[in-house]
Amino acid sequence: MNDTSRLDKLRFARAVALQNLEQIDRWIADEEQRETEREAAEARRAAADPQWTIGLTQDGRPEEVHAPDCTMAGQRRRPTVTVDQAREALVQGVTACQFCRPDTELGL
Repeated sequence: MNDTSRLDKLRFARAVALQNLEQIDRWIADEEQRETEREAAEARRAAADPQWTIGLTQDGRPEEVHAPDCTMAGQRRRPTVTVDQAREALVQGVTACQFCRPDTELGL
């Protein structure tokens, strides 16, 4: 004869389901922690990379590439770019600032 009641079986199934849910919650928390650490590392890398700038003409065309510490970039619109984008702009013919010489600094 079966001594386990249907109610006991349901309570056991509920306990197992709760254990599984708790495990899934731990996995989610671990993944959220990893995601937070990845984002923080990316933010640190982005902050550590110097921001090169490209000065724009009045009509918005690229005019000059400037090194991160160039004081001659002025107050004109100047988007920040990565070192690779600055290098690419110089290769494509955008003028290098004559004061900070980004072409020399980038080895071009």
